[in-house]
Amino acid sequence: MKLALLGYGKMGQIIEKFAVERGHEIVLKITIDNQEDLTRENLKAADVAIDFSTPDSVLRNIDVCFDAQVPVVVGTTGWYGKLQEVKDDCDKSNNTLLYGSNFSIGVNLFFKLNQTLAKLMNNYPAYEVQVEEIHHTQKLDAPSGTAITLAEGIVENLERKQEWLNEVVGTGVELFPKPEQLLIESHRIENIPGTHTVIYSSEVDEIEIKHTAHNRAGFALGAVVAAEWVRDKKGFFNITDIFE
Repeated sequence: MKLALLGYGKMGQIIEKFAVERGHEIVLKITIDNQEDLTRENLKAADVAIDFSTPDSVLRNIDVCFDAQVPVVVGTTGWYGKLQEVKDDCDKSNNTLLYGSNFSIGVNLFFKLNQTLAKLMNNYPAYEVQVEEIHHTQKLDAPSGTAITLAEGIVENLERKQEWLNEVVGTGVELFPKPEQLLIESHRIENIPGTHTVIYSSEVDEIEIKHTAHNRAGFALGAVVAAEWVRDKKGFFNITDIFE
């Protein structure tokens, strides 16, 4: 395939490495310094675009992909408030978008495990649940998209939780969730790999499920696999569709 990389930071560079190893060609790289090169004409040289940019630029990038009728894989998070709007645009214009809060195979297995555990916990009301996420200080959005996916998996499957709310530790604002609210606690610490933990606590014990990313390679490989999967499809997809 011919690929366009929208965002060429650490993730973009690792994606390039995996893509080339798998026989693909990078025909366009968009960085913070050459935004003007992201045009319909330039994008048309690509079979698929992969976006790991920023929450500020991702919606414009998606628009340009739709205009060029180029399928786009979106790994950027921090834009999910506009998800329905983007899905409507995608469907109306007969385009292709695959998004995910996390592209690693391990995390997607973790999502399934989280949903199963939440269902089991409907029978055990003594357990209170919360989500904790730790990332490096360069991560711009909080909570992480992965933490949001975990929280939504709990809210959808655990009847006593109706919504989630987020506390960023270290900002001086402490939240006190209501019984029907699920707390996501976000930590930003130097040089820490992405770590997500779901904790069920009772007076007698505690159950934790946890995923720790050792590096970005799992995310990058997953993004390339997603681009291969989505190439000849039409519609609006989530990374979980690949694992069904």
